[in-house]
Amino acid sequence: MLKKTRIVSHCIASLMGIFLFSVQDRVSAQTSVSTIHFIDYQRSIPKISELLNRKEDTLMKQFREKNLSWPARYVYIRSFKYDSQLEVWVKNTRDEKYKLFKSYKVCALAGTLGPKRMAGDYQVPEGFYYINEFKPRSEYHLSLGLNYPNASDRILSDSSQPGGDIYIHGSCVTTGCIPITDAQIEELYILAAHAKDMGEDFIPVHIFPVNFNNARSVDYLNKYLQTFAEYTPFAKSMRSAFYYFEKYREVPFVMVNGKGEYVTEEVAPEAEVKIANARPVESQKKAQSTRAPRPQRISPVKEDDLAKVVDKLPLYPGGNGAFQDFLNRLSKDGLKDLDEGQTKTFVMVEYVIDSEGKPVYAKVIRGGNENINEKIEDAFLAMPQWSPASRSGKNVAIRLKQTIMIGAD
Repeated sequence: MLKKTRIVSHCIASLMGIFLFSVQDRVSAQTSVSTIHFIDYQRSIPKISELLNRKEDTLMKQFREKNLSWPARYVYIRSFKYDSQLEVWVKNTRDEKYKLFKSYKVCALAGTLGPKRMAGDYQVPEGFYYINEFKPRSEYHLSLGLNYPNASDRILSDSSQPGGDIYIHGSCVTTGCIPITDAQIEELYILAAHAKDMGEDFIPVHIFPVNFNNARSVDYLNKYLQTFAEYTPFAKSMRSAFYYFEKYREVPFVMVNGKGEYVTEEVAPEAEVKIANARPVESQKKAQSTRAPRPQRISPVKEDDLAKVVDKLPLYPGGNGAFQDFLNRLSKDGLKDLDEGQTKTFVMVEYVIDSEGKPVYAKVIRGGNENINEKIEDAFLAMPQWSPASRSGKNVAIRLKQTIMIGAD
């Protein structure tokens, strides 16, 4: 009955103009024809041949210990941002339920909760993706590429600069990807290569804001939504897909409507958890401020002179990693300025990098308090000179936004 309902839902969705984003176990990937087996091609690469010789027997033993059949015909990966966790699920037949093989620790994280919407925003994407590239000659040891931007991202992200090159990789460093250790990416690369060799051309990778089974993580998400309420519908669609898998141990059927919103199959009522109807809350101030109001900040760059589209975004001196270090310092330094009873808060700052690469304007537009906002604005204005943005070979000024978590995790 469940299968019939899902097929009918698919037909109705098609008639309504909602197009398919990802299908798992609906269309048999085994219909693809290849004269060269993918795993044999991988073995022809010296680095991967050595890796298979070194690790395949160990993986086979681990599968036997967990009563799993080697190699897995189907692999499903899901990652949780806040929990810094990546899970690997496997099965061997279409009708079999997925079983957990391993959980890996994501060892570095850039950005905050929420989807990626622009190149250079230091955000790890959230949403429903699949592996579209095997990269053995990666500067991060080994990499598995994701199909970002997907159908939803192409509608909702910056139309000219949505970003790209999102990978699961080794080396434990990131500026917007999902890094795990070298030993872990070796295991995952082998598992994915075998699954692709047996016909799983679209290995699903679902990236969630939090693990919805973790009460502490859900509480963190609810507090985040109090400041960024516009993120609530997206978070709820991710929650629904999470609990569908929790109930059925099947990868959920996910579509994208004309607005770029994810449309997922209904979650079972008993799996429902609350995400608060977020609304901003008034903070309790540590002390009544007696300072004179600060002069209103005004950008020296006129609105008409700000580039709306660029060929190259500005670059912080030292690169994305150095900019993330700068944000991390602001996060820790702001802990002492949190309001009474707070352990963290989220701040969105708008700033302008002029055509010479100088930070000339910074204004907190959401979150924080008087002390935190003043220090963040001063810190952004005091940033060293960037490499400027460019458009058609000419340096241009651009306005950017950045979300910062203030406080200790």
